[in-house]
Amino acid sequence: MTAPTKPTPMSDAPEIPEPAGEALHGPVIAWFDANARDLPWRRPDAGPWGVMVSEFMLQQTPVSRVLPVYEQWIARWPRPADLAKEAPGEAVRAWGRLGYPRRALRLHGAAVAITERHGGDVPTKHSQLLALPGIGEYTAAAVASFAYGQRHAVLDTNVRRVFARAVTGAQYPPNATTAAERKLARALLPQDERTASRWAAASMELGALVCTAKNENCARCPIAEQCAWQAAGKPAHQGPARRGQTYAGTDRQVRGKLLAVLREAVAPVPQASLDRVWDEPVQRARALDGLVSDGLVEPLPEGLYRLPLT
Repeated sequence: MTAPTKPTPMSDAPEIPEPAGEALHGPVIAWFDANARDLPWRRPDAGPWGVMVSEFMLQQTPVSRVLPVYEQWIARWPRPADLAKEAPGEAVRAWGRLGYPRRALRLHGAAVAITERHGGDVPTKHSQLLALPGIGEYTAAAVASFAYGQRHAVLDTNVRRVFARAVTGAQYPPNATTAAERKLARALLPQDERTASRWAAASMELGALVCTAKNENCARCPIAEQCAWQAAGKPAHQGPARRGQTYAGTDRQVRGKLLAVLREAVAPVPQASLDRVWDEPVQRARALDGLVSDGLVEPLPEGLYRLPLT
């Protein structure tokens, strides 16, 4: 019996000849056309701003939690200029309990820059997107690809997992994106712009719905027969232990409780009101100091606090 193929470490990702990449494109895009979720930011009327808002909100946050906040956000601020007119604290307030609220400040900062530099229209060039405050390589590539149909490698956690399994035979990608992964993503990218943008969305959806982190459904996968991980016998992860993020009892939880008080308040909040949400004073003070340092909370005289106005 032939021994199972040994998975290729992601750090030594193989060169992918174009025909091999093309063999993946067709099945995955066809699967996407038949199975893609009907999400508001994928609809034509969402426009580039809708795509950008969704990309900020979806970072480390599931679609089910994003949907109601996204709908409210777009209804209130349908264009970047609408958000730019508001105080940054209003963005934090509207962010609700999505988590990682600095994203709200960054999105507000991007809206201000778009209004000032680009006449209120989300720029079309990748370099212009990357120059906006709060936008990194992934978000710039995602907006350029999903909003404008351009050819960019879009590497989120779902895409990285699909590529790790299908091409390199590893159960999971490295904890942080590597140069080898970026090289592999570029090698797999279709030459045609429209096909490339569809491939980016399709491979992401495949990772979200089928090639999931747990309980992958290989029977539904359109490239199961080509998958290096399955061909190797689905070997278990060999790298460092993958630990889920904890929340209960962390500074993140305390920060969330403090922000909840400020979001619900219509006037500055006294220190005593914040003290009531968490008993441990040292951790509470550390969390509040962190919120102030991050620009999410503005301290006022006489021990009062509010969401930021500037």
